[in-house]
Amino acid sequence: MKNERQHANQTTSEISRRDFVALSVAGIAAATTTASGAGVPVTETEVTIQTPDGTCDAAFVYPATGAHPAVIIWPDAFGLRVSMRDMAKRLAADGYTVLVPNPYYRAAKSPVFGDISHFNFANPADRNKLTPLMGSINADGAAEKDATAFVAWLDKQQQVDTSKPIGTQGYCMGGPLVMRTAAAVPNRVGAVGSFHGGGLVTDAPNSPHLLAPKMKARLYIAVASNDDQRPPGAKDKLRDAFKKAGRPAEIEVYKSLHGWCVPDMPADANAPIYNQPEAEKAWAKLLALYKTALV
Repeated sequence: MKNERQHANQTTSEISRRDFVALSVAGIAAATTTASGAGVPVTETEVTIQTPDGTCDAAFVYPATGAHPAVIIWPDAFGLRVSMRDMAKRLAADGYTVLVPNPYYRAAKSPVFGDISHFNFANPADRNKLTPLMGSINADGAAEKDATAFVAWLDKQQQVDTSKPIGTQGYCMGGPLVMRTAAAVPNRVGAVGSFHGGGLVTDAPNSPHLLAPKMKARLYIAVASNDDQRPPGAKDKLRDAFKKAGRPAEIEVYKSLHGWCVPDMPADANAPIYNQPEAEKAWAKLLALYKTALV
């Protein structure tokens, strides 16, 4: 009976996590560091970017010398924080100039959350903290306006090689945002990576998968096993949309749970979500995409 209760609690938490995401969908002082696991010095700065809706604070991370292809990282529901900055540093060490915006700048400056280790998607009080924040970026046209502003800002930076396409990657809530970015600025975005993205296929007239004809990018869509179980036909609709649009796209279902790529993702029912081996596999796929498409 105890094991049954634990399983039920875990299942409820998993469903709440993915359903919640699917339904909600000027520089300061710089510091130069060496990215973990790499010998390439990278520089991290705090910047602000003007958008039609206000001033977005963001992390801007790049190799200490030279101009490089740009990448926009759209964070998950917990926004711009250390784990997302670390991803940016790792990418920069591989030769990319990376922007990580605060998706919630309309409501608050980052970091919006402190310790997220005890956040529980099954708890209404916790979910209520996210609802207005996610609503601010998921409002009609918000992501498109932001994406256009971010790309325009990047193209003015000396650390960006504007002769190369831009890449964009997103996690959880960021999955649909990368697709909206690619559709909003198709002549600049050449690569899209979505990792356990929520709400990529919906019944709404503005569903992300319907934007495929507007894109000119290559795509890699990494799907969590429990996301795939709920709407198993979603990946087929995605494949069909990309095929009809003539977009090169790889869609892969992982054994891991929703959120597996993010190291600080809160556990569900005391079970860890982050899966390092599978996260490293996804990271290798991302780099392979960028090396092919951002040239």
